Order: sequence, then structure tokens, then C-alpha cells
Amino acid sequence: MPHLFPAARLIVFAKAPVPGRVKTRLRPVLGAGAARLYKRLCLSVLAVAADSGAAPLELHAAPSRGHPWLRARARDLSASLRVQRPGDLGRKMAKALGQALEGAPMAVIIGADCGGLRADTIRRAFEVLDSGEDMVVTPAEDGGYVLVGARQRINPAIFSGIDWGTGRVLAQTRRNARRLGIALAEIDTSWDVDRWPDVRRWHREHGRSAGGDRTQSSQSR
Repeated sequence: MPHLFPAARLIVFAKAPVPGRVKTRLRPVLGAGAARLYKRLCLSVLAVAADSGAAPLELHAAPSRGHPWLRARARDLSASLRVQRPGDLGRKMAKALGQALEGAPMAVIIGADCGGLRADTIRRAFEVLDSGEDMVVTPAEDGGYVLVGARQRINPAIFSGIDWGTGRVLAQTRRNARRLGIALAEIDTSWDVDRWPDVRRWHREHGRSAGGDRTQSSQSR
């Protein structure tokens, strides 16, 4: 299927699904099931990204490109497989966008745990950039964002001074955009899967039963 924006890039950030290294905040509830959940989330997000038909896919892996599961996902989707750059999330995103925009007019990043993200939101993000906005974000209900994109050479300072993983992420990014004179558009609102209520919500919306994944630990009772 041809892409709506074939010269652009749609980047998915994903981690190797190693137990104890992914969805660590869910380990007290799910135990080893946290890594299995992450795999399912990643598959779901990749399917949404592919279904959007927005742009060619790039899978940016962490900590390396060597994990066979991620390599298989890239092959399945005919996606380019790259490694995430070192540093905090802001540095990783700035590097990924900057690299993509060296050869593409627009680029959008999504995370592999953004369980509420829809294909039409991804398409709309590219349409907003194509209309002339400098950057676009999809706010998350927790105060962060689940999608970020740009149409011109990224100014890394947009991601400076951000308290990643907190409810202040979007507000601080807005502040940076105003200070730097960057036109930042916000579209829709979505959510990601970080805590047990998010897992239950994701399972409900995807027609799965949550109970089979939950371990009976003292912290889950």
C-alpha cells in the first residue's frame, strides 16, 4: 500500500523485551508477565503504525539492534532498524528526529507502549506538519505526550530541562517552544500503558482478559 507521505519517516521507539528491563513499574503486579505484556503492546503499536499508511517505518531499538525479536519485527514490516542514541529521552528523540530530517521533510516518533494511539491520529500528525506547523505532539492524559513530530531541523533545546517521566513533560515542552519561537501544534489526547489500571484499560479496549496476566503477589491483592 502506498504511503500518504512517502518521503517522510514514522519512527517507533522500542526496547528489547528482556524481563526486568521493560515495564518495570508493573513488575510488582505482573512479574515476568511484564515483558510479555510489552511484546503485545509493541505488536499492537507497530500494527497501528503500519495501518496508518502515513510514512515508511523506522524501528529504533534499545539498547542495540541485536535482539532477535526486534529484528524479526523490523523484517515483518519492512522497516529500517536503527539503534537509539545514548542519553535521556529528550536526547534520544532529538537525535532521531535530527537524523531523519536530514533526508526527509517530516518525521514523527511514537513509543511502543502507547496503547491508546490510533492510526488516524498518526495520519493527522503528518497532515498538521504538512500544513506548515514546526512541530506536533499528541498529549497524554498523564501530562506527557505519546507522539512528537517535526518538519524542519530540530532544535535540541526543545527537549532541554524536561522532567521526563513526570506530569510536567508537556507543560515544560510548551514553555520551551514559546521561548524558542517554535510553532507547536497539539492534536487529540491519548494515553500509554504504565500502571495496572492502564493495563486493564488496554485489555478492555482490545477485547482481552486482563486477569490471566496478573500474578498473585502481596502487592497485587
